[in-house]
Amino acid sequence: IHALILDRGFGSDVVVATALVSMYAKCGSLDAARRVFDKTLDRDVVLWTAIITAHAQHNHEKGAFALFREMQLERVLPTKVTFIAMLNACSSPAALPQGKLIHAHIVDRG
Repeated sequence: IHALILDRGFGSDVVVATALVSMYAKCGSLDAARRVFDKTLDRDVVLWTAIITAHAQHNHEKGAFALFREMQLERVLPTKVTFIAMLNACSSPAALPQGKLIHAHIVDRG
């Protein structure tokens, strides 16, 4: 599927990239999802949320938090769905401090 997308010239489309990130994550290939994300130059909040969700689904909470910080540095504002993905990344007891930070972020945004 990915090769066909590239052949048809849709490789740089952010909507297609988001679908590929989600597909690879659901198929268990976080590395492939990350490669698609890294090659996409025009990243919107939906793509950022997809890659954060992928890390959360694969229990890579540190990666999810690193991406969340990077997203903020690029001045992309998180949505409610982004915050849900981040809270899912905090599912282990060890991530309680990070979960509290995300909660505080949500409260600050209203």
